[in-house]
Amino acid sequence: MINALGLLKQRRFLPLFTTQFLGAFNDNLFKTSMVLFATYTVFNDAGQEANFNALATGLGILPFFLLSALAGQLADSHDKARIIRLVKTAEIGIMAIGSAGLIAAKLGHVTAGLALMLGAVLLLGIHSTFFGPIKYAILPQHLRPCDVLGGTGLVEAGTYLAILLGTVTAGFLVRLPVGWTIGAVIGFAVIGLFAGRQVPPAPREGPLLHLNYNPFTASWRLIAATLHIPRLFLAICAISFFWTIASVLIIVFPPLVKNVLTADEQVASAAIAVFSVGVALGSVIINTMLKGNISARYSPMSVIAMGGFVVLFSILSRNWTPAAAGQLYGWTGFLAQPGAVPILLTLLAIAVTGGMFVVPLYAFLTTTVERDQTARTVAANNVVNAGAMTLGSVAVLGITALGATPENMLLLVAGMCLVSAWIAQRLHRACD
Repeated sequence: MINALGLLKQRRFLPLFTTQFLGAFNDNLFKTSMVLFATYTVFNDAGQEANFNALATGLGILPFFLLSALAGQLADSHDKARIIRLVKTAEIGIMAIGSAGLIAAKLGHVTAGLALMLGAVLLLGIHSTFFGPIKYAILPQHLRPCDVLGGTGLVEAGTYLAILLGTVTAGFLVRLPVGWTIGAVIGFAVIGLFAGRQVPPAPREGPLLHLNYNPFTASWRLIAATLHIPRLFLAICAISFFWTIASVLIIVFPPLVKNVLTADEQVASAAIAVFSVGVALGSVIINTMLKGNISARYSPMSVIAMGGFVVLFSILSRNWTPAAAGQLYGWTGFLAQPGAVPILLTLLAIAVTGGMFVVPLYAFLTTTVERDQTARTVAANNVVNAGAMTLGSVAVLGITALGATPENMLLLVAGMCLVSAWIAQRLHRACD
């Protein structure tokens, strides 16, 4: 992995890495600002907060389900660098819409503001749908085979470090006038466009495809053409279970911090930042352990460990001493509690093991098919992932309606980790 850092000096990788980094940063900056505003300003009920977060998550996922097939076709039949420039141009307009929502909400037009912000989340989902296949599929085209795993790990690590910075920045800006947030999200969108224009050309390597614009038949054909291959079926299933787990965690985490740990938005931002650092560390660790070889060898044990840490996190949450009635811990008050450090370390461990699980699987997707099929393979994975995450979001809504608490939802996550481990073990046996 240390050798992979040398890729950051090369134009065949650095502009793509920078574009992805800025996109993840800006996306997370906006979404975190919106979630913190809704959780701490608009709603005052754990169920409503979970429902809003589930709605926002579902809107962000929906485009992956409907448009990933078209995105994969476009990426495999056109210059990927040109698509990047178009997508990054659109990001500027999307952030303008989200900014209008923030302004409206701050001025007291809460319903209209939330509607505009949720609309921006939907558009950001479309933005990510068309960029997602490219960021992985372009790597085998620009990098040597021995560098693909390292490049994938750097993209994943950079993404989660960007999430870290976006989260921390959102937690800081939320206490300032809204103009600071607006200037940040639009400004970073502009910088991202400049970085995207530096990505070297990546023209199609196969025949020009006849595009299918019907989202349902295109998705079905794409999945059918991919999932009949056993190794890809197992890899995609394992990744999908991981993202289902992630969707549940994303939904329950802000209400858990507010209502169980009784902490404010700065603590919520810091805890998400710890999680982001953990995934980045996991990406580095697994690349070092595998020494550049693409293998699912360590994936089963990684996700089993993740499940164990999730159970521990649930136990620690149940034994937490809440703040006085009507009060929330600030960052200093939170750290002063005896259980704060164990909770943060456990959260870090969940993220590290999660990163160790999923990074080799993404590298596996892009290196076991022909180069002119890589984007469609990633797109098929995105469609299945989106369906799985949607089911996870719906499950959270249903289980929450039955009265399940956030700490109990964590036990569902732990059970899903065992299923992921079983699938990853089958993949390892089939391919290694």
